Amino acid sequence: MPDRPAPNTIHVVVTGCAGRMGRMLTRAVIEMDGVMLSGATVRPGHDWVGRDVGEALGLGHVVGLNVSDDPLPLFAAAQAALDFTPPEAAVAHAEIAAQARLTHVIGTTGFDAAQLARLKACARHAVIVRSGNMSLGVTLLAALTRRVAAALDADWDIEIAETHHRHKVDAPSGTALLLGAAAAEGRGVALDAVAARGRDGLCGPRPRGAIGFASLRGGDVVGEHTVLFAGEGERIALSHVAADRMIFARGAVKAALWGQGKPPGEYDMADVLGI
Repeated sequence: MPDRPAPNTIHVVVTGCAGRMGRMLTRAVIEMDGVMLSGATVRPGHDWVGRDVGEALGLGHVVGLNVSDDPLPLFAAAQAALDFTPPEAAVAHAEIAAQARLTHVIGTTGFDAAQLARLKACARHAVIVRSGNMSLGVTLLAALTRRVAAALDADWDIEIAETHHRHKVDAPSGTALLLGAAAAEGRGVALDAVAARGRDGLCGPRPRGAIGFASLRGGDVVGEHTVLFAGEGERIALSHVAADRMIFARGAVKAALWGQGKPPGEYDMADVLGI
């Protein structure tokens, strides 16, 4: 049986616990103070269904909770859910979280407009903390990017370079887009109107005011991001290097704790950190 929780400990469900980030999130909840793992899910038909979480994760001991493919009863008995599942699954989880009135922490990226509208509807009933990156360092980097972009005019070219492991399936990364949105906000423009997300062949000179993106993939790189402000005769580079994926998991747990008692709505890591 799971250990008895300490006073004020919140019960947390991890969705997609068999995934790369799901495993990290599950370990973080087990290891960190203030939270207790009360459930873990995978997609229907996954071979982890019914297995003890500790056994499935290879922790060397049983946890006393079996992996489930049904989030509904788990959400109903929890105060928070941590979710890095694909967009459609995360939206479905958000609709269940809205019914359960729990704090839903979403690290998923790549939502389309219709999915974002569904999330907004869910946030009328529950706390949703959503961010393309849950780390403290990246949150601060986005704040700095916004301020520098606001201070410099469009004569300064903005380029965002990101590097990730070979298994990453999307590009640019959600973090790169988060940084791009921060730069665009600083300049008072819409990112979609100025983003340059691919260059190949005779693509012409760089448009004034564009925000460019470059994506590199290889090896086991956890995540590296640089925002370059290039002017005539000088450059400013703001960078963040993630050496351990666990930083994102710990940030997600902190977001779950922060969300307790907050009014329903959409929040991000800047709200969690008060910056």
